[in-house]
Parts: sequence; C-alpha cells; structure tokens
Amino acid sequence: MKLSIIIPAYNEAPTIAELVRQVRSVNLPDGLEREIVVVDDCSTDETKNILQTINDAEVRLCFKDKNEGKGSAVRLGLQQATGDIILLQDADLEYDPAEYPKLLAPILSQRADVVFGSRFVGSEAKRVLFFWHYLGNRFLTALSNALTNLSLTDIETGYKVFSRPVVDSLKDKLTAKRFGIEPELVARVAKGKWRLYEIGISYYGRTYAEGKKVGWRDGLAAIWFIVKYNIFTGRK
Repeated sequence: MKLSIIIPAYNEAPTIAELVRQVRSVNLPDGLEREIVVVDDCSTDETKNILQTINDAEVRLCFKDKNEGKGSAVRLGLQQATGDIILLQDADLEYDPAEYPKLLAPILSQRADVVFGSRFVGSEAKRVLFFWHYLGNRFLTALSNALTNLSLTDIETGYKVFSRPVVDSLKDKLTAKRFGIEPELVARVAKGKWRLYEIGISYYGRTYAEGKKVGWRDGLAAIWFIVKYNIFTGRK
C-alpha cells in the first residue's frame, strides 16, 4: 500500500524545508510506501526555490501559475496523488508528522474510511493562543455538526486522512478555493456516509507575527461555506 501526503504551501519559506524533512523521516507502518506531493500555490517568497533544491524520488512538486488559495492547492494535490491512503499536511509546522501512525491506524485496521485529527481532544501538547480563534472554531464545528448530524470536535483541523475510495468519490466534486475546503470536505464526507473517526493530536500553533494566515474574514466566510455545502450542494 502507498500513503500520499499532500502538502499545500504558500509563502512558507521559513518552514517548508524542515516540514518536508520531517515528513520524509517518519517511520511508517510496515508495508506502507510513501509519496509526498507538495503543491506550491504561486508563492511570492523563496518557497519555490527551496522546493526546487529537493532531490528525492518520494517527493513530487507541483507549481501553480496563479495563487488561488489552500482549497485550490488541495484539489490539485488530490488529483495528483496515487496512494491508497491520502493525508493532508499543512506546511507550517503547526502539526507533527510523527503522529502519522496513530492517524493511519483506524484506516489500516479497516475500521475507518476517514480520520480527522482533533486539536480539542486528547492529552497531547497544545500551544495556548487566541481565545476568539478557539471560540470561533468551536462555533463553526457546532454549526457544521448541526447540519451534518456528526459529533466532530474540530472541522477546521489541518489533519484529514482519507482512504482511496473516499478520495475518488469527491475529488472531482470539490469547488472551494480558499479555506472553504475544510467545511466542504466535512460536508461531502457526511453526505457520503463514510465511517469517520477522530484522533487527538498535538498542536503547535503560530501567531500572526510567525506567519499565521487565517483571519476573522475567513471565519465569517466559513459560516457561508458550511451552509452552502450542507444545504445548497446536492449529494451527486
């Protein structure tokens, strides 16, 4: 079996090389091959140049000609990935690749089709940051749960893992370009009635001074995306 790790990246020069190094060094479960698909969303810093210095058969690089947002990069990555399991990995070092084995376990044991890593459950280390971000995340998750009838704790998590049948069912339907990709993925998983598990993860969040990109406008937009993809988007 093969694991495809999709890394969408935009202006992540300070972290991208170390993140790829960590992803390459993870000890995967026995028998699992690794494919790393890095999608540069037309970065304006040195991200592209740094990526071009990587010479590894496991790493595939995709460079977009136009910046369109995380969702667009994720969609391209899903189209390019060839693995039996597909894992989404942010490029900013807020999430620890060493936790792959526990995220993969429910799928490898054939108990789950989809696994989300949650920043709000478990005993793992979590950096304490912004109260209003925390409150916003909980509100968005509650709104999503009310429309999907799921009991998730973290729909905006950067760790989402899918089996190949799930990816094949949704990759050609995705439309979100920016951070709306998170509620869209949740909505489409819910409509597909896939077996979904959550795993507690650590979280090493960034401040805006350290490069965090999600702002209050993205939070407001997420409300619309949750409604759009759960109510106004069909099951087909």
